[in-house]
Amino acid sequence: MRRIFNVMLKTTDFFSVFFVIFFLNVSYAPLLIKTTDITTTTNYTVSQKNTKIEDNLIYLISDFNGFKEFLGFKESSGSFKSVNKFGYMGKYQFNLNTLKIYKLKNSTNFINNPELQERVFLINCQRNKWILRKDILWFVGTKINGIEITESGILAAAHLSGPGNVKKFLRSQGKNDLKDAFGTSISNYLGTFKDYDLSSISAVKRPKI
Repeated sequence: MRRIFNVMLKTTDFFSVFFVIFFLNVSYAPLLIKTTDITTTTNYTVSQKNTKIEDNLIYLISDFNGFKEFLGFKESSGSFKSVNKFGYMGKYQFNLNTLKIYKLKNSTNFINNPELQERVFLINCQRNKWILRKDILWFVGTKINGIEITESGILAAAHLSGPGNVKKFLRSQGKNDLKDAFGTSISNYLGTFKDYDLSSISAVKRPKI
């Protein structure tokens, strides 16, 4: 009888230990919480362990490369193949009239050539800097409608609406604030792109591909 009792006790101890281990494992398992809004579902995991989280983030510095990548993102989400309903093409959304300035007439070739798109963006900035050289000298460092005027803001606005319209805005003290077909204004780009150093970009009267 005593022997049977000892066996039962050992069996009970085994199941007790098993239950405790199982309970601990379940109690301290990572907790998954799902938060859902209108557009996204995000999973958050809470754990005892320290976890290194790596995000796919692009860190841009305030130079010409950062300027062009941010502007490309604003224009087309960075897509070289993008064509909007008004016929503006590529990463930087050029229209055919602008491309013809640089003797480019084949829109299909332009869309399929990322290197050409990058080159056209560079030389267009150089040309706009030349056209706006006096206005850059006169207005950089001033404020119009509360917006600090900078060289990078001026060149971004020139990409949006053309250098002639930027001249009108600056020389009218902001009264001629032209908007594009999507409602984006010259003043918007002046403010959004005001913090970039574009001193590396030369002013070129007739740049070539």
